[in-house]
Amino acid sequence: MEIDQIETFLAVASYGGFHRAAQALRLSQPAVSARIQMLEESVGAQLFIRTKTNVTLSLAGKTLRPHAENLLRAVSLARQAVHEQRPASASGVLSIAAGLSISTYLLPDILKKYQSLHPGVRVSVRSGNSLQVLKMVLDGEVDLGLARSLQHPEVETQSLRDDPLLFVGQPGHPGTGKRKLKLQEVESLPLIFYDRGSSDWTLTNGLFRRAGLLPNVVLEVEGIETCKRMVLRRLGLAFLPQLAVTRELKNGKLRTMQITDAEPLHRSLDVIRSRRKPLEKTAQRFLDLLRSATVAR
Repeated sequence: MEIDQIETFLAVASYGGFHRAAQALRLSQPAVSARIQMLEESVGAQLFIRTKTNVTLSLAGKTLRPHAENLLRAVSLARQAVHEQRPASASGVLSIAAGLSISTYLLPDILKKYQSLHPGVRVSVRSGNSLQVLKMVLDGEVDLGLARSLQHPEVETQSLRDDPLLFVGQPGHPGTGKRKLKLQEVESLPLIFYDRGSSDWTLTNGLFRRAGLLPNVVLEVEGIETCKRMVLRRLGLAFLPQLAVTRELKNGKLRTMQITDAEPLHRSLDVIRSRRKPLEKTAQRFLDLLRSATVAR
């Protein structure tokens, strides 16, 4: 039983197939199949049930999965423990990749505090969508990645906080007259969507699609900040991340409305790091600060 076999096993289990696991691990499909075969020979049991349409975990696979996750976590901690024996340095480099909204609404205050505590550290921040952030972490281009709801067998994922999508409007807009609405009432209101194809767009669009409703989208824009500005100018209502509207909700410039007959649109704000690359002390200090800051918000 080898580490790369365990990583491959978790990839197939997570993605539900050998082809998608191979893409995620950037391996050929025969290489993935060979690793799984060797692991099955090692444990003496079939780990997956293969059919023409899908791949699912066998009973043995379900039993192995939590132990495999713990094993990878232990390996990562062992690498980190050895790495931390190196002498500390007052200077260094911290590289971060983050989703655009996280870079806009979360990072500025945290980085300001971090740099006041560690003035000798040079900080680099790169922005991208969730898949781009994941790739930068996997390729070793950055120390940490900040995105939403990211899972991959080669990264350690820690959820920092919940960042739901809230249904908001400017208090002077006619659509904000009722604080509680049914989804069918929301369907006919003037709505603003953003970032077609993004996870936020998919969540919002799926809310109506599952109910068999067609939302009245009067504007479709690029980016959360643009959408928020349109809402503030009473051009429509929108589902926006809590992180992006916290200040406006506090000062009364925006108002939330509760949809009583639909599940809240939840997603987590995650920090990811490579399991294979130990964290430098500069990154560990930033991660500690990030955790305390997000809990406090």
